[in-house]
Amino acid sequence: MAILHVRNVPDDLYERLKERAAAERRSISAEIIAILECQLPAKRSVSEVLDEVDRINRLYPLPPNLPDATELLREDHEQR
Repeated sequence: MAILHVRNVPDDLYERLKERAAAERRSISAEIIAILECQLPAKRSVSEVLDEVDRINRLYPLPPNLPDATELLREDHEQR
């Protein structure tokens, strides 16, 4: 694993980080890693994204008889 050193961290930021780590019952290093993972999610392949879309569509199916979005967009574009 890589080692990351950060210099010149403002005191108030360090204190907030220390408090947040304590609240989460983590070390400061573990808290920084958690924050970075949240802010920099791993890249997903197109197939992974499409699989997620399929999963969401199965969980939350659209009601029947909805108008076609393509047609609605075309109509809106023609009105402009």
